[in-house]
Amino acid sequence: MSFRRLGRAGVKVSVLSLGSWVTFHNQVQTDAAVEMMKAAYEAGVNFFDNAEVYAGGKSEEVMGAALKKLGWRRGSYLVSTKFFWGLNDGPNERNTLNRKRLLEGMDGSLRRFGLDYVDLAFCHRPDRETPVEETAHAMHNIVESGRALYWGVSEWSADEIRAA
Repeated sequence: MSFRRLGRAGVKVSVLSLGSWVTFHNQVQTDAAVEMMKAAYEAGVNFFDNAEVYAGGKSEEVMGAALKKLGWRRGSYLVSTKFFWGLNDGPNERNTLNRKRLLEGMDGSLRRFGLDYVDLAFCHRPDRETPVEETAHAMHNIVESGRALYWGVSEWSADEIRAA
C-alpha cells in the first residue's frame, strides 16, 4: 500500500481508505464491519472514513464497535468523520457549521465511536449562512482541545477554502 501525507501535515494516510457511507448499519452490522475493516487493514489501509449523518449516527457506532473488537493500537489507524447535515431538526442542529453545532457534533461522534479523539474532522459541506471565521475558529478549538488532530473540508470550492 502506498501512503501520502495528509495535505501539508506530517501524518501519512493510505492512498485508499475504507468508507462507511451506505454500508455500515444499513447493510452491514458489526461482525461484517470487523471482517471488512480487518481485510482492508491487512491490505495496508490505515484510514477509515465516516460521518455523523451516515445511517443517522449508527454508522459511527458500528465502526466504533468494530474498532473495539479489532483491538488495534490507536496509533496504527486514522478515523475521520464529517459535520454539516446534523442528526436533529432544530435550527442550530441541521445544515450548519456554526460553533454550537460543531462542538456538540464532535462530542456526539466521539461518544458513538467510543474514541477519545478522531484523527480528522471534516466540514462536510460549506455553510453559506455561518461566517467562515466562526467555522474555522470552532474547528481550531476542536483541534486545540484534542478531540480531533486535524480538520479539513469536503466539497468546498477553492474560493471557500481560501476564505477559511
